[in-house]
Amino acid sequence: MKSLENNAFIWFKQFMKKRYYRSGNKNAESRPSRPIHYPELTAGADKALKKVFSRIGVPEKQPFVPDPFQLEAIEAISTSDCLVTAPTGAGKTWIAEQAAKRILENNGKVWYATPLKALTNSIHAGFSKIFGKENVGILTGDIKENTNADIIIGTTEILRNQLYDAMYTGQNLKSDLIILDEAHFLGDAERGVVWEEIMIYLPVRIPLLLLSATIGNPNQIAGWLSTIRDKPCKVVENTERPVPLFPLFFHPSGTLYPLLEKTGKNGNRTRLYKKVYKFNQSGKRLMLAPPGKLPKFSDILKVLSHFDLLPAIFFLKSRAECDRAIKLCDGSLLKSAPEKKQALKERLVELTADNPHLSAHPQRPYLEETATAAHHSGHLPDWKVVVETLMAEGLLDAMFATSTVAAGVNFPARSVVILNSDRFNGRDFLSLTASEFQQMAGRAGRRGMDNIGFATVLPGKYMDVSLVAKLVNAPPLNVDSQIKIDFSMVLNLLLSNTPEQVRTLLEKSFASYLIAIGAKAGKSGRKARKKFGNNMEYLWLDFTEHMDFLIQEGFVTPEGTRPATLTEDGLWASKLRIDSPLLVAQSLRDKLLPERDPALLAAMMAAFVNEKEFKDDMLFNTTLSKRLKDAFLVLRRGLKPFAIKMLQSGFPAPNLFIQPASLVYAWAHDTSWDELMRKSDFAEGDFARLVLRTSENLRQMTHLKQDFPVFAKTAAEAIDMILKSPVLTV
Repeated sequence: MKSLENNAFIWFKQFMKKRYYRSGNKNAESRPSRPIHYPELTAGADKALKKVFSRIGVPEKQPFVPDPFQLEAIEAISTSDCLVTAPTGAGKTWIAEQAAKRILENNGKVWYATPLKALTNSIHAGFSKIFGKENVGILTGDIKENTNADIIIGTTEILRNQLYDAMYTGQNLKSDLIILDEAHFLGDAERGVVWEEIMIYLPVRIPLLLLSATIGNPNQIAGWLSTIRDKPCKVVENTERPVPLFPLFFHPSGTLYPLLEKTGKNGNRTRLYKKVYKFNQSGKRLMLAPPGKLPKFSDILKVLSHFDLLPAIFFLKSRAECDRAIKLCDGSLLKSAPEKKQALKERLVELTADNPHLSAHPQRPYLEETATAAHHSGHLPDWKVVVETLMAEGLLDAMFATSTVAAGVNFPARSVVILNSDRFNGRDFLSLTASEFQQMAGRAGRRGMDNIGFATVLPGKYMDVSLVAKLVNAPPLNVDSQIKIDFSMVLNLLLSNTPEQVRTLLEKSFASYLIAIGAKAGKSGRKARKKFGNNMEYLWLDFTEHMDFLIQEGFVTPEGTRPATLTEDGLWASKLRIDSPLLVAQSLRDKLLPERDPALLAAMMAAFVNEKEFKDDMLFNTTLSKRLKDAFLVLRRGLKPFAIKMLQSGFPAPNLFIQPASLVYAWAHDTSWDELMRKSDFAEGDFARLVLRTSENLRQMTHLKQDFPVFAKTAAEAIDMILKSPVLTV
């Protein structure tokens, strides 16, 4: 176990002396790089693909007829809760639209929650076209429009916060239907607790519609919901893809093979296609690129184009690989399609006309000349919208993306190309799960635009072909409970419940249900027991440990003849629904934050929300603003005793770094975006997220008007200073 000093060295160590970290050989840049030898590719296809490739094309337009599962779901939600599981593109959003339409026809209101801001924006745009802009509002933290509309599209965290408020005020949530999209996020390690809280706190009178493509245990989730909500939850399953998927193998010679072949008496099993198996078993084999190098994507695109398999989404291991990939495309396909090239250029001008930063984006020349683009979280939200729009409109031949793009954003292609059988989860490289593979493969095949979609596997150092073969037809993983206790949850539950009432709420958790049904829960039950023990005492103990610390620090009254409840400090601290509510609350109590300087306040809040570690934190940089440095040191030194108490009690206390604070401070003072990026270790998308998260933390501070009116006013001014182009989305 790490010592307290190792867990939060920033609170315990003396300030570091200035050091410069350099890597690599000084003369490396002067050395000429060796040319990379790529194999010559000749487009070819195994004869077994003749019948499959004959199906490629655009289906005839036909009037829309709902599928049976869609009608079944619409009927179910009118009398009960409903969990819909169906492949990507099968029409789950249509179910949501029809369910919302019924509610509006009866003068009701709808709340549509999604896990991603990009998906929220997409659903908002679609619903606005259907129901009219005046009837649809959006809530994503940084965007707040038409909040009294009959339909609200927002993120799950905001819905959870509204449920907290409803419990406190005793008022009913103004909604007659809750739609939770991407419901498999219930099993997300970081954010799944928010989904679980919503399902536990939601008033029984409000029907709940859950939509997901990848849930292995829908009946367990429905059984749990039926138990805690005392009303039936019907499961509606559809396993048929609207566009069939065919897996391919891209041989390094340029020949395409089926990845799998049927076997068994009835052909109900699959195995690696014999030629692919032979290639996979061979010792020394031809590769598309030397180890550690990316393949020449222009050659791969030519092969795919030859068989009419474009557009394609390539899933790569990292953001850096996506950015390098577009430089390995020569644009030869676009040269032979002058009309498409002109249309792409004109549309790009339209999309970037009002945004000078996007007009001069460094990747724009590659996009214009090659009809390819990179898409990942390191890019600005606005640039990703441009790429998504061009891809959705069929103006790109290829998009190079990380696997995160597979979840929740709707711009499929005719083909997806997978280069790695593992993915980075933020800490380690782990083998793809069936659900992760199916999310990526789910982007292959556009409904109404393709008769068939293709998932193509490229061999390479990090591709386990045998593993992918198993994942193609593997069932999705079970969703497990991710409930966990934090200070924001404890403060908000005690805001409107006694400790015993909280205990009752915790007993309603999905983990408790899985443990209770025991052997029937299978792996889910065993995981729940391993994580939470044989009963729910673990959760209750965790809750009481958090509560005891809050009692010790004066945010909660001691338990005696009356149940513990929030003190005056606890009441206003409960409004800080942020990552580090106690550290920020203590900063306010000890007057460690700048009260009247909005730029400085934004900078300090950026230090709280930052997740990036820095070896050299600029404290001894002579160009650092003295005003900023003094304010930062006051904050960090002043919080040290409280942070030590948290750590000694077993609670995390994040390190505070001045570099993110200095960047946000400069941004608030109108330093140009390009200059900031040149001096920063942040990618554009990462810094944009830092600014957006900082603004959300500041927005929470604006709720403290009664107890800290000056701070609330300064926080509002700070938001206006940092929320500006190019951070804001289109």
